[in-house]
Amino acid sequence: MLNTNSEYLRPEIMDVLRAFDMEEEEFTHYFSYSGGKFFNSIQYGVRFFDFEDKFDPADDIEFKRYAKRFAKLAFYKVLSEIKGINLPWGALTGIRPTKLAYMEKASGRDFKELFEKLCVSKENIALVEKILQVQNGVCSGGKSLYISIPFCPTKCDYCSFITAPVDKTKQYIEKYVDCLVREIESIEPLVKGVSSVYIGGGTPFVLENEYLRRIYEAVAAVVKDDAEYTVEAGRPDVFTPEKLELSKRYGVNRICVNPQSFNDDTLKAIGRKHTCEQTLHAYAEAAAYGFDINVDLIAGLADETYSDFQKSVEKAISLDPTNITVHTLSLKSGAKLKENLKRLHVNGIEEMISVSRRLLTTAGYEPYYLYRQKYQAGGYENVGWCKHGKACLYNIDVMEEFADNIAVGANAISKRVFAKEERIERYATPKDIPTYLSKIDSIISKRIELFK
Repeated sequence: MLNTNSEYLRPEIMDVLRAFDMEEEEFTHYFSYSGGKFFNSIQYGVRFFDFEDKFDPADDIEFKRYAKRFAKLAFYKVLSEIKGINLPWGALTGIRPTKLAYMEKASGRDFKELFEKLCVSKENIALVEKILQVQNGVCSGGKSLYISIPFCPTKCDYCSFITAPVDKTKQYIEKYVDCLVREIESIEPLVKGVSSVYIGGGTPFVLENEYLRRIYEAVAAVVKDDAEYTVEAGRPDVFTPEKLELSKRYGVNRICVNPQSFNDDTLKAIGRKHTCEQTLHAYAEAAAYGFDINVDLIAGLADETYSDFQKSVEKAISLDPTNITVHTLSLKSGAKLKENLKRLHVNGIEEMISVSRRLLTTAGYEPYYLYRQKYQAGGYENVGWCKHGKACLYNIDVMEEFADNIAVGANAISKRVFAKEERIERYATPKDIPTYLSKIDSIISKRIELFK
């Protein structure tokens, strides 16, 4: 239970308390500001902690930013001392550490100094520095197009997306594709200069060939520029030569094969209906068409051991994909895993993340983007790794919010970036598929209004 005299600081402080599993404990917090100094006083039981930080904010926005930063740091230091542990990202709780690094650089400061002050580990400071180096000169400054396909063969235990098993939602598919094609047609005036297209889900390849073809045709009719074109094809059990050939014919140049693990027991435990052997077969089929391929893995699944996860990383590397993404398991609202667990403790998660970084670096892969989520095991992150020169432009532009993102389909969030004004406007479509279908005219109108 947190008692504070500054309610606008409560969400930031609670993020830190949750990171240490201390949100049920009683803390009293008093914040004040005077003469260019931020003061945070914290009481826990009979112990008192006082912190003073100097900074002269230029305006109210900067004042609140630094008030939140110093309050989080104060609580992080208190909790780290009480629990006797350090978190890999220290007092950083945001989902985009790299964006904060870019903000520091834009202000003429060395981001490493801030990250050290916020108690970020040396390894993660080096990781961010490397990512910024890899991203240098890669971002497009153009636009990206995202197309949402919210259908899957089954729903995995860890998944929080709106997807439901396709056998329970198939009655919506035809009308959904009709609406999606209408949306894509409506954005033709907006997509000039698009540098990347990403069809995600869900599992796009769960759609029958005819529906997939209709979506590809709609995209081809409005996107006239040469663009990076990714399809998150997804689970190996829905791959077919026909869908791969169709993708190649319509200009797709990147495919995601997402096994999450190369351990059959793990796949069964999380609700997957495919095997490791099917993953290898799907990968070989996709490679034969010359696609750049991304392979997704998740550290901390089910009861996997460090050895299990290491074998999955080694297997992924042996396939020689252009990209490998390593996620850390997260408790997400709406996921079955979150319903069954209040806390997420994964034995060996630190070693899992460490070995993935070591093996991928040794194999010649570079980290090129990262993001964090709440309630991730061990307080870690998700990192995209690529071979040199093979970074996914869409992932960089969207994660760093470098470019406008025109997003269509259910649960799709369009973003318009006003770089000079340092602000972003968003428009989110309904998550629920029937609601999305019933509001398609309004959705089209509001998106055009955002980007006009």
